[in-house]
Amino acid sequence: MADPAGFLKFERQDAKAYPVKERIKSFNEFHEHLTRAEQKQQCARCMDCGVPFCQSGMVIGRMVSGCPLNNLIPEWNDLIYKDAWEMAYKRLRMTNSFPEFTSRVCPALCEKACTCGAEGDPVTVRGNEFSIVENAYEKGYAKAEPPRVRTGKKIAVVGSGPSGLAAADMLNHRGHSVTVFERHDRIGGLLMYGIPNMKLEKHIIDRRVDIMRAEGVEFITGVDVGRDIDAKALLDEYDRVILACGASNPRDIKVKGRDAKGIYFAVEFLRSTTKALLDNGLKKSFISAKDKNVIVIGGGDTGNDCVGTCVRHGARSLTQLEMMPKLPDERAEDNPWPQYPMVCKTDYGQEEAAEIYGADPRIYQTTVKEFLKDKKGNLKGAVIVSLSPEKNAATGQAMMREVEGTEKTVKAELVLIAAGFLGAEEYITKAFGVDVNERTNVKTAQDKFAASRERIFTAGDMHIGQSLVVRAIREGRDCAREVDRSLMGYSNL
Repeated sequence: MADPAGFLKFERQDAKAYPVKERIKSFNEFHEHLTRAEQKQQCARCMDCGVPFCQSGMVIGRMVSGCPLNNLIPEWNDLIYKDAWEMAYKRLRMTNSFPEFTSRVCPALCEKACTCGAEGDPVTVRGNEFSIVENAYEKGYAKAEPPRVRTGKKIAVVGSGPSGLAAADMLNHRGHSVTVFERHDRIGGLLMYGIPNMKLEKHIIDRRVDIMRAEGVEFITGVDVGRDIDAKALLDEYDRVILACGASNPRDIKVKGRDAKGIYFAVEFLRSTTKALLDNGLKKSFISAKDKNVIVIGGGDTGNDCVGTCVRHGARSLTQLEMMPKLPDERAEDNPWPQYPMVCKTDYGQEEAAEIYGADPRIYQTTVKEFLKDKKGNLKGAVIVSLSPEKNAATGQAMMREVEGTEKTVKAELVLIAAGFLGAEEYITKAFGVDVNERTNVKTAQDKFAASRERIFTAGDMHIGQSLVVRAIREGRDCAREVDRSLMGYSNL
């Protein structure tokens, strides 16, 4: 235990966000992180609990509580306090393939389950993780370590998101030869084109990919497996294939006027901004929100990212529609610690929109009933309607029903649909002939990763449905172990 009285002596101290009007001038990350000495003091707050819920990754009340990767959090908190930074990085990498990603984009399930947080402020676990990995890059601990022996086995990973990269990283270190196929022009999948720069600058991804490349992983971009390459050809060349293509089917809003010009899926919008930012400094070839009245449909992380991106574009106005009721500001009695707290969260995008436009952009229990278009087919507005929760008499489930007479017309020249994802894309599952479940995810046995067709495995959102980056990394690591065992008869991963 770093300091038995640390949680009593020291207050929680977080990285400070830049002022809104300053940070929206660019697409850069916008936090001023603590110094190493300050982060060391934060580690002293860790109680080294007898039961470290922070690293448990248990499902409580249908929600994950604690780190899905089972990161050894109290251990590396103690190592930082003792100035053993290199050892802390090694302990962190034992369980987490990409701490530089999770320390930026993870919602910190670990902190939600921290014992200090039961009656006060939790330990700054994500900030500690950030300091460990960034110090490792600065000092040269984070470097290429190619395997000394190769097994002669070849593995193809289709998709370069967090699960595909995690599987590739693990299997390459085992000594197998791994090739990663990505249909877009850059490696990273969701990390590259689904998460904006403000949360994860793309040189952070390139930095890790460069290490993996130096360790022997081969990356092939601009190739859409199942279309550009035949599935049979891939199976003929490789001993195993891992499908890690994500849950790429966006949920649509099928109402009158949906064919209006100016309606896009959120990921399409975010991808266009990131690609233009990297290709030409956002000077051309992207879906712009500048001077437009924008409606974002969906209240999750992706919806918030759309809001933050539109603020930086210079949107005229922003409205974010959420179908569900507003969550409480504090834990309800039936949602005790260490369950994940089901409370209202105001994220960076909503915070920015509130300051720039004078009000929180979110309207709860509301959806679009109709899109309105002009004579040229361009979007000019939307009819929105209030919703009310009602119980389905047959199933007992709560359903959102339209409230008659609450229709309202609002201006909109741009609508972004961030209503979630439905599952794997059909062309890829059909190309490989694998079975899918009722949610169109690739079907496997419970807690297994082998698909219905021999030598094919799956991981990440394509396997479990839309989820978090940290869970995708865990999926990739666990899938790698199962693939390794199928090849070698045992696994030491």
